[in-house]
Amino acid sequence: MRRMMSKQEAKRLVDMMPDNATWDDLIHEIYVREAIERGLADSKAGRTKDVIEVRRKSKLPE
Repeated sequence: MRRMMSKQEAKRLVDMMPDNATWDDLIHEIYVREAIERGLADSKAGRTKDVIEVRRKSKLPE
């Protein structure tokens, strides 16, 4: 489930961007932040897998 971003959080994110930031830069920052927050929520809820398990399943070297 996606968490809503508050106006304060959005403003803070825009304020931290450099003056010459593009829309693409802002979209990237939003995407990265959302990915990190989802990963942290998954970790907290125990929805993670061990790296070794994933590598074995994907036939990647350990």
